[in-house]
Amino acid sequence: MKIQHIFFDLDNTLWDHRRNAYLTIKDLFEKEEIGLKYSIGFDDFHAVYHEINEKLWEDIRDGLIDKEYLRQHRFYDTFKHFGVDDEELSMYFEEHFLDKILNHNELVEGAQYILDYLKAKKYSLHIISNGFKEVTERKCILSKIDTYFQTIISADTVGVRKPRPEIFEYSLNLAGAEKENSILIGDDWIADVTGAQRFGMDVIFFDVLNENREEEELKMIKHLLQIKEYL
Repeated sequence: MKIQHIFFDLDNTLWDHRRNAYLTIKDLFEKEEIGLKYSIGFDDFHAVYHEINEKLWEDIRDGLIDKEYLRQHRFYDTFKHFGVDDEELSMYFEEHFLDKILNHNELVEGAQYILDYLKAKKYSLHIISNGFKEVTERKCILSKIDTYFQTIISADTVGVRKPRPEIFEYSLNLAGAEKENSILIGDDWIADVTGAQRFGMDVIFFDVLNENREEEELKMIKHLLQIKEYL
């Protein structure tokens, strides 16, 4: 059956979360004069934050922790790494981070072009995100890509995250799509690729981090424009 519905992951597939988070944390770090007060270099701080945050998101995806745990710990654990045990400062960063990140809305290179291309080819476009509901839709609206999508689903709405089959089932039902005429495009090997494959849905792996996975018949891209090779 011909592909009619394309489901995109959002963060780091279309919306450049890594870049936008970096800029947001840098703003907060400088505003609060963290380097001056605690003699911490920003790039060192960001590197530790990034590692902690990635691990916490993996734990959320795997159902080991909830989002409240992540929110309480990502900045707290980062500061603690540098010997700063300050819950108030950590929560100040957390609360302002979620709000201020929406001041930065850089898209992944080629995102606007590929959305125009797919829209012109009459595909129905959708989002399935593991991100928080309160920011997922605002990211789409503020980066002006919301109008491309017929449905925007965040995991909070469904109560489970990719790679669980229920979120794919829910998203397809909402879109009026079937597995056979749908494809997912995403950058997370477990959440997106393994999730879609187990669900029985076609997938394109966006290999942002050059993981160079070896798998027979795997559809893989390193730049969004390469989607044109498949669709």
